[in-house]
Amino acid sequence: MTETADDRRPAEHPDSPAPLLVEVTDGIAWLRLNRPEAMNSLDNALKDALVSALREVGSDPAVRCVVLTGTGRAFCVGQDLKEHVRSLGDPTSTLATTVTDHYNPIVTALATMNKPVVAALNGVAAGAGLSFALACDFRIASDRAGLNTSFAGIALSCDSGASWSLPRLVGPARAKELLLMPRTV
Repeated sequence: MTETADDRRPAEHPDSPAPLLVEVTDGIAWLRLNRPEAMNSLDNALKDALVSALREVGSDPAVRCVVLTGTGRAFCVGQDLKEHVRSLGDPTSTLATTVTDHYNPIVTALATMNKPVVAALNGVAAGAGLSFALACDFRIASDRAGLNTSFAGIALSCDSGASWSLPRLVGPARAKELLLMPRTV
């Protein structure tokens, strides 16, 4: 399974860049979040593409390892809040459906995949982006990487599995500090 950026373009915007780049080389599946102008924030097109790609590479016997990374200066800053605000007037689009339709399946796929999953943190990972990194088996950070839970800073409760994974990785006291008083570390 080797794909190009063209394979992941949203049908409703065929001329826009693909939100997710997928490449399989030598048994390694590279999933690159590709919204650098928005710091790889998670809009619906990117979330849909990521859920689909994780399921595909997870079941592909030719894939032995998965690397999740971002393009540009950020790994992923979490939910695209501009898109979310625009969708508030739509009764069929709520935060509840975003969590059940996108975030839960993505985190579950990352955390339960039967092959190693590496988060290659090329820049800031915040909110759900940090949650995705925490769900991976390994996290490798560049010297430009920064981690921020950010949920409390925008009046949201922690989602995307971070309330489960963060205490297990850093201990309960440090997790509470990072979740209740978000800052970039």
